[in-house]
Amino acid sequence: MSAARKWMLHRISAIILAPLYIWLYFSLILLSTKGYSEAIFFFKNPLFGSLTIIVFFVGFFHVKISLGEIFEDYIINKKIKDVANLLVTIFSIIIPLIILTLLIYKI
Repeated sequence: MSAARKWMLHRISAIILAPLYIWLYFSLILLSTKGYSEAIFFFKNPLFGSLTIIVFFVGFFHVKISLGEIFEDYIINKKIKDVANLLVTIFSIIIPLIILTLLIYKI
């Protein structure tokens, strides 16, 4: 992937994440003042599930791009850099899929 494309995707993911993090923050603050039944209703809301899935997938994509740039700048050894990038890629796919599974099956 070219540097310009990485830069653009990094900025787009940041723009997507900013309002989602604000929504999540204020939703959880508001939820802390509610009762148990209202909390259960909130977590069963399909909008909450969808936005939470988006937050995790876009967030891990954003982290993958960010860590890749950090590895490029600070790791000299190409083999170590490649292994680090591979591990970040694997974890940035596996962790959101686990979260998606947990949210779908309500585990």
